[in-house]
Amino acid sequence: MSVPVAGRASADSGESDWHAAWLPPAAFRELGSRPVLVHGDGLLVDTVLDEVSRACARYGGQLWHGPPWQVDADLVLALREAGPVPNAAAEAARLGATPAVNGTGDGALGDEGYLLTRASGVTVVLADAPAGLLYGMFHVVRLGAAAFDDDLPARRHRPALNRRMLDHWDNVAVHPVSGQIERGYAGGSLFWRDGAARHEPARLRDYGRLLAACGVNAICVNNVNVHDTEALLLTDRLGDVADIAEVLRPYGIRVHLSVTFAAPVVLGGLPTADPLDERVRAWWAAATRRVYQRIPDFGGYLVKADSEGQPGPFAYGRDHADGANLLAGALAPHGGVVRWRAFVYDHRQDWRDRSTDRARAAHDHFAPLDGQFADNVIVQVKFGPIDFQPREPVSPVLAAMPSTRLAVEVQATQEYTGQQRHVCYLAPWWSEVLRFRPRGAAGRTIADVAGAGGGLVAVANVGDDPFWTGHPLAQANLYAFGRLAWDPLLDPGAILDEWIDLTWLPGTTGDPEAVRRTMHAIMDDSLRTYERYTAPLGVGFMVRPGHHYGPDVDGYEYTQWGTYHFADRDGVGVDRTRATGTGFTGQYPPPWSEVYESRERCPDELLLFFHHVPYRHVLHSGRTVIQHIYDTHFAGVEEVAAMRERWRLLAGAVDPAVHDRVAERLDEQFRSAVEWRDQINTYFFRKSGIPDAHGRRIH
Repeated sequence: MSVPVAGRASADSGESDWHAAWLPPAAFRELGSRPVLVHGDGLLVDTVLDEVSRACARYGGQLWHGPPWQVDADLVLALREAGPVPNAAAEAARLGATPAVNGTGDGALGDEGYLLTRASGVTVVLADAPAGLLYGMFHVVRLGAAAFDDDLPARRHRPALNRRMLDHWDNVAVHPVSGQIERGYAGGSLFWRDGAARHEPARLRDYGRLLAACGVNAICVNNVNVHDTEALLLTDRLGDVADIAEVLRPYGIRVHLSVTFAAPVVLGGLPTADPLDERVRAWWAAATRRVYQRIPDFGGYLVKADSEGQPGPFAYGRDHADGANLLAGALAPHGGVVRWRAFVYDHRQDWRDRSTDRARAAHDHFAPLDGQFADNVIVQVKFGPIDFQPREPVSPVLAAMPSTRLAVEVQATQEYTGQQRHVCYLAPWWSEVLRFRPRGAAGRTIADVAGAGGGLVAVANVGDDPFWTGHPLAQANLYAFGRLAWDPLLDPGAILDEWIDLTWLPGTTGDPEAVRRTMHAIMDDSLRTYERYTAPLGVGFMVRPGHHYGPDVDGYEYTQWGTYHFADRDGVGVDRTRATGTGFTGQYPPPWSEVYESRERCPDELLLFFHHVPYRHVLHSGRTVIQHIYDTHFAGVEEVAAMRERWRLLAGAVDPAVHDRVAERLDEQFRSAVEWRDQINTYFFRKSGIPDAHGRRIH
C-alpha cells in the first residue's frame, strides 16, 4: 500500500496522495485482468465503465461497451432493460432472471439491486437501474477471485434500507469553539476551508467511490448546528452545494443540506419564522424551488430545532410536527424529505432536581406527535436516549412511533469512544442495536423500524487527513456503517474480514493470515475494551467537559447538561425507575419496561443507567459493583497493552507509514487508558472506602 502524506489525485494514473482505504488498485486485480462486457447506458453506467477501464488498463484486461457482435467475456455487467446482451451466457441469465431467484418477489431488482450469478463460465451482474450495476460491480471487487468460481450461487442483492446516509458536522467558516468540523477527529473538512469551498473534485470523487463501494447513498454536507455563514448555503452560496452534488452524482450519492429553522428571518428578512404563517410557507417554497433548479436530485433538509440553542417552532407556540411539516410542504413537490432530529432536551437543567431526566426528553416531545407528521418527514432518532455513549439502552422513541417514518442515528465519529485516537470497532454495537426487539421476541427489530422508510444515518468520521479517518483502523467504522445500512443482518466479524481483505491484504508483505489474525485480535473486542477502562455499567459521561476526551469523573456532575452519575459514599447510578425514580423505564413497552425496572433483572451492563445501587450490590456476574469497577479498569489497560504489542509484531508486514500512524495512536490509547483506570478507581475507592479484593495499587 502506498501512503503518501499530501497532494492531489492523478487522473491519468488513477492513484492519489491519500490513502486508498478499501479501494486500493490491487483490489481490482481480478476484475481488471479479465475480458469484461458492460451493457447499458446512463451516468452511473459511465462510472462503471470508468472503473473497469482503469482496472483493465492496469491489469491487462479487455473492456467492451455493448457492441453489436457476440463477445466472449469472463464478466458481464448489464442493465436488463437495455435489450439483448451480446454474450450468450449473459443473455440466457437475463432471460432466466425470474422470481425463482431467492424465491421471493417478481424478479424485480429495484433501483439499487442486482442479480449476481455464474452461468456457463461467465460471471453476470444484472440490474434494473444504473445504481444497481454500480453496486454490483463493487460487489465483484469485494469478492475478488471468488466472483469467478463456478460454484458461485445465483443471488439477488437489494438494500434492506433505502436511505443510507452520512451527516457531516462540517462548518464552512472555522467556528471559534467547534473548529472546521464539530466533533471532527480527522483533520479539516473535505468540502470547506476557512470560509470557502475547497473545490478539490479529485479528493471528493475518491470519497464518493469509497462511499458507493460500501453502500452509502446520501450525505449532508454541513453541520446540524447551522451558523451564520452556513445558513447562506441555502441561498447565496447554493452554487457551492451544487458543485459538491455534481462531483458525487456519478457515484449515486444525493446531497442534503442542514438548514436553520430561522432561515426566513436570517436570510429572508421576514419578522417571523412561525410555521403557520403564510409568508413563511411562501418563503420556504420559493427557496426550495430554487434549490431544485440548481440541484434536481437534491435529497432534502436536515434540521436540528429547539435543541441546544438552535431556533425552532417552540418560539411561536408550535410543536415539532408543525415545524417539520412546514418544510415537508416545501419539499414535497420535488420529491425531497425533511429529516427532523429528535435530539431535543433541556440543556439548562438544575442538577439539584432529580426529577428532571434528559433520557426522557425525546420520548416526551415526540411520542405524543406520532401520526401527525407528513409522509415526507423523517424523524431522526439517536440510537440511545442520551448521547452516543459506549453503552446505552436503545431509545424508547424507536418503539413509540409506529405511524411515523423514523431514521436511526449512530455516531461513526468517535466523540465518546476515543476520538479516533483509540481503536474502537463500533460495528458490533450497531449490530446489537439493529437486532434489538423493543417489544420482545415476537416484535420488530430496530432494523425493521429503520427499513420502514427512515433508514440508517451516521455522523461522519472523515476529514482531509491522508488516512481519511485520522486513525487508519477507524476506517473500518465507516466501511461497516455502509455495509450494515445495506444489510443490518451482516455479521460484524465478516464485515471486518471484508475490510481487511480489501484494505490490508493487497499491500501486505507478510503472511496474510497473520495480518488478518492480528487485526481481529486488536479490533474484535475493542469497543468493550474501551468500555472496560472508561465509565462503568452504563453510567456514561465521565469525560472532560467540552471536548469530551479523557476522564473527568465529576466533570458534568454539577452542570446544566443533565448527564449525572450521582455517586455518593453509599452508591452510584441514576434511578430511572417508575417506583422511586424519574419514570423513564415506563417509556419502554413490555417486556423491557419490566426488565429495566427491576434491579434483579436489569442487565449488568446497564445497571447504573437505570438504578442507583450500593457499591456492594452483587451483579449477575457474581462480583460486587465496586469490584467490577476495579477489575474492568485494570483489565482494560492490560488489553490495550496487548493490542500495542500485537501491532508491533506487524512491523515490516504492512506499509511503514500506516504502521507508524497506528503505533502512535496505540501509544496514546495506552497512556489514556492508564489515566482512565487510575482516576476512576481512585475516585470510587475514595467514595466507597472499599479496597480492591486483589490488593492492586489504587492511588
